[in-house]
Amino acid sequence: GEWGPEVRDAALAVSLAALRLEPGRWDAYLGRGAQRVRLKSIDPGFSLDHLDAYALARRTIAYRAYRTLNGNLALKISEVRPVAEVRAVWFREGRFEVTGLLAYTGLSDDDSRHEARLALHQGTPDAVLTAAATVQGVRFHAALSLCDVVEATSAATGRWEPSLEVEGVPGPLRLGAMLDDVDGKRRRLHYPAATVDGVPVRPAFTADDELRLEVGV
Repeated sequence: GEWGPEVRDAALAVSLAALRLEPGRWDAYLGRGAQRVRLKSIDPGFSLDHLDAYALARRTIAYRAYRTLNGNLALKISEVRPVAEVRAVWFREGRFEVTGLLAYTGLSDDDSRHEARLALHQGTPDAVLTAAATVQGVRFHAALSLCDVVEATSAATGRWEPSLEVEGVPGPLRLGAMLDDVDGKRRRLHYPAATVDGVPVRPAFTADDELRLEVGV
């Protein structure tokens, strides 16, 4: 059958919640009768400002539309939980510092301040380092002495898992980089190491895009 005259501009709105789609990738098609055709897209579907605004709401499921390598429209659905989204990591004046924003917590992006602390865990409940953190609205900043990290690391070798504990947010928030479209950050992002008493210390991401602090590795 014929699809009829060419349509250059059209708009379509679909309620995704009613479809009860499971997490994963979903490809978009336009159907007419027994026919269906893949929807093309020229929109890369990536805007960090838009993603930041989307992540302000409390969510357990996140939807993202994007353009595939073949130029088709697709939808990625993911299960999500509150996270401390990392935007910058650096070593300065003997400290490990990290900044970012709180995603999926439901907190408002305003000037209100929340009590918070940065906690580093090294595999066992007894190996914990903590430091006060600053949270204003959904923006956070935290810093910790590298000397304290090296001194507390067993045999001067280990990996520390950072988390952020924030007043009004249930449970600790893992630190990671989940909102953007950069997959495989462990392979792509390589931070320079600092040396403390001859021991190298370096931030690194896991295969799941969570931040770690590697000592002597």
